[in-house]
Amino acid sequence: MLKAVFIDYTGTIMKESGKDVEEMTMRLYKNSDIESPQAMLNYWWGKLKKYENESFGDAFLTEDEIVDKLLADCVEELNLQENLEEAHELCRRFWMYAPAFEDAKPFFENCPLPIYVITNNGVRYVGEGMRHKALEPAGIICGDMARAYKPHRELFEKALEISGCSAHEVIHIGDSMASDVAGARAAGIRPILLDRKGTQETDGVMVVRSLDEALAFIVKELEQ
Repeated sequence: MLKAVFIDYTGTIMKESGKDVEEMTMRLYKNSDIESPQAMLNYWWGKLKKYENESFGDAFLTEDEIVDKLLADCVEELNLQENLEEAHELCRRFWMYAPAFEDAKPFFENCPLPIYVITNNGVRYVGEGMRHKALEPAGIICGDMARAYKPHRELFEKALEISGCSAHEVIHIGDSMASDVAGARAAGIRPILLDRKGTQETDGVMVVRSLDEALAFIVKELEQ
């Protein structure tokens, strides 16, 4: 029987957009040698995922340390001429104040089970983001608590430890096959892929198009 819901933060609860990340992207683009804002975005997210994947155990870096490393790469590789602390602060603000998807608040308000946010981002940033969006999770489990980022199973196992649940008693909802689905599967947790645009290769995983659809599934599961 389900006892809790695990859910991703960036791309699932909050949008990967907003004025802070847009300003950061444009400033990095305009003050570097890269050819376009989209190329800047691709460079940033690609490097971020690479550093997160490499950051584990004794080699763990916090998200803030990764951002500093990324900005240093921009200086060295893209000839960036920018106030690096201001750029970093825009990234912090994105973690906290990016807009929520419209279905996030109804999901939190109507879900009959406790919801735990499982995220790579630091707990103080996600905590402020939850407060700002008036969302109330039962807990926030972040990468630095496990010294591992998704898809490492250790982050999901830390969430099981904190929630007091077994793997078969929870589901995990997230928007990434490579990060959320793979990580949940590695920890023995049933994954649900939130594919809002219907564009991902799903590899046999259960797919929903909205958090409303996920909520309906949870309610149905509890009725059985």
